[in-house]
Amino acid sequence: MCEALRDYQAPWWLPGGHLQTIWPALFAKPRPNEALRLARERWRAPDGDFIDIDHLAGADGAPWLVLFHGLEGSSSSRYAIAFARAAQARGWRFSIPHFRGCSGEPNLAPRSYHSGDFEEIGWMLDRIRERAGAPVIAAGVSLGGNALLRWTEEAGAGAAQTVRAVASISAPLDLLAAGAAIDAGLNRQIYVRNFLRTMKPRALAKLAQHPGLFDRDRMLAATTLRAFDDAFTAPLHGFADVDDYWTRASAKPHLHRIRVPALVLNARNDPFVPGASLPAPHQVGDYVTLLQPNDGGHVGFATGPFPGAVHAMPEAVCAWLGGV
Repeated sequence: MCEALRDYQAPWWLPGGHLQTIWPALFAKPRPNEALRLARERWRAPDGDFIDIDHLAGADGAPWLVLFHGLEGSSSSRYAIAFARAAQARGWRFSIPHFRGCSGEPNLAPRSYHSGDFEEIGWMLDRIRERAGAPVIAAGVSLGGNALLRWTEEAGAGAAQTVRAVASISAPLDLLAAGAAIDAGLNRQIYVRNFLRTMKPRALAKLAQHPGLFDRDRMLAATTLRAFDDAFTAPLHGFADVDDYWTRASAKPHLHRIRVPALVLNARNDPFVPGASLPAPHQVGDYVTLLQPNDGGHVGFATGPFPGAVHAMPEAVCAWLGGV
């Protein structure tokens, strides 16, 4: 199935990285009404906050797939629905933890979530591994993919005690390059405005909980992700500024430290992640498999006749994870 991803070509009716990003996220199958019924559980975090995690039951002893969502994502994201259905078809157990504030209810602590949140990833995976009694495999999409890789890098050889294999999809591995790309030109008008539409109200809700936590006027004035991360994300999570955050959180410089099988999938026409910024084979270790097809967009990879479907990518990723 790796070859299916390596040789992926978008349908003829879906040309270009922007269409291959936007159309699958909004209109391709599976539809929202095709979402499986997931059971929600609330975990108490080490800092006293909470995490909401949605589960799909599977066969006893079956692999347990954990999916980490992207920026402003959730278990309702179209790719998450497709991954849940792919797991169900294999009889696997499936869980999707929600990053702080992404489950539909504001979290409590004076923090949010970010692209390098590897300690949070590790805590979640350890909780699942304790109850699994079977192999745990993990995938991350976009922001969640970068954070998962950062945990895998930091854990080194110890990662194998928790997971059998990991996969990242459309992760912004070089956050400085990705941040510059998404804040430029058409990307800024299409994607950044959409992200900030939900991120700013969440930031204001956090400020209402914890007055003085960050500079309200600077956050509200932000029209780029760089400005938002500099005003909000960086100070909340102990970074000196946005450049410190994006540098320390990027997975690309540390891919050679990974010691479990890792699939790293990025389309070269991803509007968020410049193809020139993607890692080359000599920059990763023997455990990392790079797949960089020319088509796919950002978490797109639609297939089939109009209106298309996004099942093929999750199915191929699951086949890879299940086969290592």
